[in-house]
Amino acid sequence: MTTLDNTMKEVNDNPDTQKKKRIPAEVSILLVLIGISVMFEILGWIFVGQSFLMNMSRLQIIILQVSVIGIIAIGVTMVIITGGIDLSSGSVVAMSAMIAATFAQSSSWPKVISPALTDLPFFVPLMVGLTVGALAGFVNGWLITKTRIPPFIATLGMMVSARGVARWYTDGSPVSGFTNEFAMLGNALDRWMPVVIFIIVAIIFHVVMRYTRFGKFTYAIGANPQAARVSGINIDRHLIKVYTIAGLLVGLAAMVAIARIKTAQAGMGLMYELDAIAAAVIGGVSLSGGRGRIAGTVIGALILGVMLSGFTFLRIDAYYQDIIKGAIIVVAVIIDQQRQNKRKKTT
Repeated sequence: MTTLDNTMKEVNDNPDTQKKKRIPAEVSILLVLIGISVMFEILGWIFVGQSFLMNMSRLQIIILQVSVIGIIAIGVTMVIITGGIDLSSGSVVAMSAMIAATFAQSSSWPKVISPALTDLPFFVPLMVGLTVGALAGFVNGWLITKTRIPPFIATLGMMVSARGVARWYTDGSPVSGFTNEFAMLGNALDRWMPVVIFIIVAIIFHVVMRYTRFGKFTYAIGANPQAARVSGINIDRHLIKVYTIAGLLVGLAAMVAIARIKTAQAGMGLMYELDAIAAAVIGGVSLSGGRGRIAGTVIGALILGVMLSGFTFLRIDAYYQDIIKGAIIVVAVIIDQQRQNKRKKTT
């Protein structure tokens, strides 16, 4: 058993620690989600004369939109827990989508990009998209660990480059005409397939982060890199893994998105990275690293989706929606900083 294992075991077994355990943060975040939903329900009856929660088509749209951002946010959560950041997610969505889409076209479509790559089994474009996303994540991790440049700069560079590749790949032309088999990835189960994929991904990485050595190492690096290194963790190798997995999830989100809307465009994915970061921060993930859970991020994504849908439902102008969303992100970060300061004072 390593020094890190012994330390964490002592903390968990300490009676004083057990006494100080409080209600999980996810419960508080869930209560916020319920409160926001009820607020929009009341405002809906007052200003619109309709129910916000009882409209199943609206709820379906909310959950479908949340699914794509949520898949990305799970990867971003792991990155933030290590003390890093990923600004490239939205652009990597576009790059993965554009490249993979050319492998998903049907020969019956009049504007085929590559005639030799038509009518392929659905797993071919799926694997292409996952590979492109994973490679982008690997490059991010490699740049951060090998050149020692800040994650902000490395992923900012990837954000610009990936968007350029997306536009260059088909000269800016959108790609459509997917095979029915590939389109099922976003439309099967009466259009609920993206939600199913999101839930499966969330469960997998909840288990990974909470019960495996990979998750333990991820938290350790974010909480105290020096202690993690002394404990024998190969920080560089682990960070590359985390960024690669985050990129892989971005690629998966891109495949789900284009299969659902049945087209890929170079401009897609704009602001996805900020929405994913917002979902993680609202869900209780600390930008200082070392704290946060996948469950919180899932609820944070739902809060974001409900808010945006609620604003639209109340016919609030899109400009005001962005202002409010930005303010909520800032407030969430302020609250996180206050928590960090309190912990420092008590230690």
